[in-house]
Amino acid sequence: MLDLLPDLFDEFAEHLTLVAAPWRQFGAKRIFYGQVVTVSCFEDNSRVKELLATPGMGRVLVVDGGGSQRKALVGDLIAQSALDNGWAGIVVYGAIRDVGTLATLNIGVQALGSVPIKTERRGLGDTGVTLNLVGVTVNPGDWIYADDNGIAVSREALPIIEQD
Repeated sequence: MLDLLPDLFDEFAEHLTLVAAPWRQFGAKRIFYGQVVTVSCFEDNSRVKELLATPGMGRVLVVDGGGSQRKALVGDLIAQSALDNGWAGIVVYGAIRDVGTLATLNIGVQALGSVPIKTERRGLGDTGVTLNLVGVTVNPGDWIYADDNGIAVSREALPIIEQD
């Protein structure tokens, strides 16, 4: 399967909301989906690192970084931790770094862009909160579906038909 979102929107448009932002793919896993875990943080990835070091169970971490392109909220070490802990993907409304390495990791990573500068960890950020990304509400427990066509959110799990 090379595309997920077009098929989902054809079949389940009434259940999906497109999160229309200029997303870019960074991980080697081009199609990913899972139940949402949320974090809101601005230029401090303390909570991101903490969450992705816990069992992911196929979930997707959605990070509201306020759209900042000044500091990277995810890099290669944090993404590797997420992969090792069973997370399906990471969506960052902000920046990431280590793009060459992220492209080799079998995890979904989408973000607005990249920057080589890491954050200072000050222990700031909120987890398990409702996010508003470009006018779209994303709640903990929602479902995220992502591919090269973009990112969509659903309040419920949708059936995925795996195709070769």
